[in-house]
Amino acid sequence: MGVIKTSEALEMAYNKGLDLVVVSSERDTPVAKIIDYGKYKFETEKRAKDAKKKQHAPDVKEVKMRYKIDVHDYNVKLKNIKKFLGAGNKVKIVIMLRGREIQHKNMAFDLMQRINRDLEEESYITEKRASMEGKNAIMILAPAKTA
Repeated sequence: MGVIKTSEALEMAYNKGLDLVVVSSERDTPVAKIIDYGKYKFETEKRAKDAKKKQHAPDVKEVKMRYKIDVHDYNVKLKNIKKFLGAGNKVKIVIMLRGREIQHKNMAFDLMQRINRDLEEESYITEKRASMEGKNAIMILAPAKTA
């Protein structure tokens, strides 16, 4: 419509039963629209809510095992790790050592290396290399960024 005085714009909005809303005040002449403010606010909140739903924050999934794990159990754990990485989640692998098992740290690290070898066809990043935290050997894997 062009440049209109504020008083005229307010009168026009009042006559139509709508609101005068400032869209951009950063210019020399502020930009305003005559709209139903309640409807406008509802739609912007709805768009923000939909955008938030579509965002995916990666969760940290934890997979616990012992270094004396059986072949079938190992395959099930490996399948779960692949599923978590495929869904875009980080995976924390914990190998628990109990009692005197702490003397066999090297076997826990060998199991971590075996997991890395078996995941070679998957695209992932080792976020934290295998290390000991207390009586547990821990490694954190994250999905690779596909751009």
